[in-house]
Amino acid sequence: MENLINYIQSKTTLTQNEIELINNHFVSEKIPAKTNLLEAGKVERYIYFIDTGIVKGYQNIDGKIIVQHLVTEQDFFTSLDSFMTETPSLDYYEAITDCSLIKISKPDFDILQKETKFWAIFVKDVTNAHLNCKLERVKDFQVLTAKERYLKFVNQYPNLALNVSIDNIASFLGMEPQSLSRIRKQIAF
Repeated sequence: MENLINYIQSKTTLTQNEIELINNHFVSEKIPAKTNLLEAGKVERYIYFIDTGIVKGYQNIDGKIIVQHLVTEQDFFTSLDSFMTETPSLDYYEAITDCSLIKISKPDFDILQKETKFWAIFVKDVTNAHLNCKLERVKDFQVLTAKERYLKFVNQYPNLALNVSIDNIASFLGMEPQSLSRIRKQIAF
């Protein structure tokens, strides 16, 4: 819970009472690699903070797995539309590695929203950061070559580059695994 508190405090100031509310409304959970956290067609019930580990978010489009999210330590993930509207998700989320997660349910999320001032500001800040990341990815797909996207990925996320399969990285970067293999052979680190 300490990493979550530190993460929130890096964005806003918390009182001792607010720290206690966080401790009371978030739950820690350890899960093994390859655990499914959400399946398409089911309603997302939690927002997760990854204390340790790596999670992928993907969609199955006509039988092809399209990795849209690779989430690592000290970051949040959820199927946001499903969580907020309590409607079925289009997304799947799966642990790539063993993970230590901290999660909050929709009812507890709503309590923090009603009982604190910091929560709405914090959620807006995190949501905007994730939106900006998505916009940057779209721009990268428009202006960068496959090789440039891979090099940017390795520079920004060296932990992911070392711990995620070539298939998942290729899908995340919008290319076939064979193309990524050729790119990796061209690059001398």
